[in-house]
Formats: sequence, structure tokens, C-alpha cells
Amino acid sequence: MPLPLRFGAGLALLLSLSAFAAEIPPMHAQFLPPDELSLRQEPPELQQLIQITEYSVVLGSQRQSNQQPIPITSPAVVRLKGKPLSKGADVRQVVIQFDAEGKSLKKPSYDPATRILSLNYPQAQYAAVLDLLRNGPVYCQFLSYPNGHVWADLHSGAVRLR
Repeated sequence: MPLPLRFGAGLALLLSLSAFAAEIPPMHAQFLPPDELSLRQEPPELQQLIQITEYSVVLGSQRQSNQQPIPITSPAVVRLKGKPLSKGADVRQVVIQFDAEGKSLKKPSYDPATRILSLNYPQAQYAAVLDLLRNGPVYCQFLSYPNGHVWADLHSGAVRLR
């Protein structure tokens, strides 16, 4: 086969493979809710998927200043560690903070410098998160899309009923 023809065939194969790869849904896509607003039409720019292997709970109590009346807060934080599963994933830790008010939570974020995924849940979800962790296996995923949409979740693996 002449060189230009081989080059063209190789290029066509490469383009078809990359088009096929773009159609592959993210790992654990079955745990995503329906995309009713069409926010996840494009493939994610970033996926961090981690299988949780250990967790710790920190219940704090702090006085942030000498203000009167005395503002005392008691943050609840759950720190998760595990092994990355998705291609290119390098997340090493997930930090879940619980907000007592739960009205306007911060969006999920991933910091590649520290390799920490930060999630925020309302305080009402604290017991559900601990219950999920106690009954593993548990996975955490973070997806970031080109349109700015982000999705993050904690989910169980498949569990057989007895």
C-alpha cells in the first residue's frame, strides 16, 4: 500500500476511534439523574471517580473571634480516602462539609493541586451519608462539563437483596 494511502487509512481509523471514544458515557453514568435540562449533552471535560476505602468524621467546635454575642459554630466534616478508578483520575481525598441551614450550598469542586474533591450537603443528609459509608461499597464521582455544569455524588455499589 502506498505511503499516502496508508497515512489516510490510519488517519481515518484514528478519527473514527476518537469519535467513538467521545460517545462513551462516563463510568458510573447509571447513577446520574435524568438530564431533563440537557446539561450533560457533551462528554465531561473531567471525571474523578474514586472507590472509598476509609473515612473519618470530624465534629468541631470553634469560636471564630471575640465578637459579642459570641459566634460559636460546630462544623461537621467527613473525610474520605480511596483509590481512583476513572482514566486520568488522581483524586486522593473527598471532604464533605455539612451546612446547618442547607439553603444555598457551595457547588462541588475539585482542586487538582491538592487532589481534594469538596462536597457540601445539608446537615439533614449527615445520617444518610454515614449510613451509606457503613454499608459499602461506596463510590464518589465528580463530573465537570464544558458548559460549566458540575455533578458530584456518593453512591453505593450494586447490593444484592437477601
